[in-house]
Amino acid sequence: MSRNIPDALRKMVAERAAFRCEYCRRLEADSFIKFQIDHIISRKHRGQTILENLAFSCSICNGNKGSNIGTILQDGATFVRLFNPRTDNWHDHFEVSEGMILSKTEIGEATVLTLEFNTINRILERLDLIKAGLFP
Repeated sequence: MSRNIPDALRKMVAERAAFRCEYCRRLEADSFIKFQIDHIISRKHRGQTILENLAFSCSICNGNKGSNIGTILQDGATFVRLFNPRTDNWHDHFEVSEGMILSKTEIGEATVLTLEFNTINRILERLDLIKAGLFP
């Protein structure tokens, strides 16, 4: 959610991300909907509105993430945090294959599932962007 974020701070977040969603890696220029500023640790969980806690996010990733900071994986017992663009390297946790974003770690798996990276529409769109040389 990005309400009440000063324009200057919003600009710094977008520029730092090279105008690319820091979760799914989509460019804002390839979207009809303006990207949003995500609180990595949501305000609900006492996250602050400071540069280090903000990420540039497409509306789909931001909407799916909501205030989540992690999830329970299939074993039903392990809480795994989500990918943090400020402390994690995207390529350590994810790889792209045939339009799908695949997890390489539990953090990647938690993020792929929670942010729903691989719905059919997102995969098809990603394949079109790859074909056009626009992804990643």
